[in-house]
Amino acid sequence: MFSPSQHDVRRFFCEAHRKQRAGEVLAPIEALAADWIARHPEYHTELSDVDAALAAAYTVEDGRSNPFLHLSMHLSIAEQVGIDQPPGIRQAFELLAARSGSEHAAHHAMMECLGQMVWTSQRSGLPPDGEAYTDCVRRRATQDTPPAAR
Repeated sequence: MFSPSQHDVRRFFCEAHRKQRAGEVLAPIEALAADWIARHPEYHTELSDVDAALAAAYTVEDGRSNPFLHLSMHLSIAEQVGIDQPPGIRQAFELLAARSGSEHAAHHAMMECLGQMVWTSQRSGLPPDGEAYTDCVRRRATQDTPPAAR
């Protein structure tokens, strides 16, 4: 199983951003990353300086969101939906995207469910519960208030 380090992940996103800006050929995973990077212009400055990216600390106390975590979650969700793993996640995503009005908004709503699943798994020491994750996404898709309105 591939287990990139924090620096590997940061270098990957910085390099995908650099290659896209330079008009270079991107590997398929870099193209997917570059698409999500393009949707988040607020991260472009941080992705443009690999040395600063490697040195950066993203703490709750600083009030800074971690662009590398955020973009990694987008890639994870895109992969999950693409292969329908856990089973049913593609349908739940499609319902949520229709309800929220955009795939991007659906990804952001799903990130909360994904984060909750990972946090629960880490606290309990049990494997991630894909069924609970999919149920969380389905609940968000059927709530009275559309996710994009939150």
